[in-house]
Amino acid sequence: MNDKEPSLEPRSASAAGTPTQNAGDAPRGNWERVAIEQWMQATLTEQRTARRWKYSLRLAWLVFLVALIWLGVDRGGAQKSGISHPHTAVVEIKGEIASGGEASAELIVSSMRSAFEEDGAQAVVLLVNSPGGSPVQAGIVNDEIRRLKALHKKPIYVVVEETCASAAYYIAVAADQIFVDKASVVGSIGVLMDGFGFTGLMEKLVWSAA
Repeated sequence: MNDKEPSLEPRSASAAGTPTQNAGDAPRGNWERVAIEQWMQATLTEQRTARRWKYSLRLAWLVFLVALIWLGVDRGGAQKSGISHPHTAVVEIKGEIASGGEASAELIVSSMRSAFEEDGAQAVVLLVNSPGGSPVQAGIVNDEIRRLKALHKKPIYVVVEETCASAAYYIAVAADQIFVDKASVVGSIGVLMDGFGFTGLMEKLVWSAA
């Protein structure tokens, strides 16, 4: 009986019918591939989110700028053309009529011009509550009322609250009509003269006549 020793020669993996790759290599390669795919997917998602925020922010700024431009154009057009629908323009004259005051001829005339020039203004109303003041300032307003009436062919009315006296009444008489309350103080146009030496002149005249 001839006993043979087992052969120690290496055998190829293909000959044994097993793959050349180790058993643990395939799962490890799959894990790395999955991890890389997940990382790429997360990166793409983050980039898409960043782009969306960037586009949303740009869109918000664009809407904001358009709104600002629209408001500026709308206000500028309203100031230029005035109120288009039919209405009655109101100009207030309150307090003492004096140069540099709230009821100066400059401010009153400017307001009246704007009122008469409004396209939709059918008439102009002066809302007066003043005890009077400078006759010179009142005379300027009086002349301007007459000029604006002739130029724009629009009626102007005065509505008196409590007082329309002296220089204020001087302004009011240039209007087409004056509306007052039964208790309103109206009229009393007077001129105060502190004196220009008339007393001495009269004495001389009287002495000469004697």
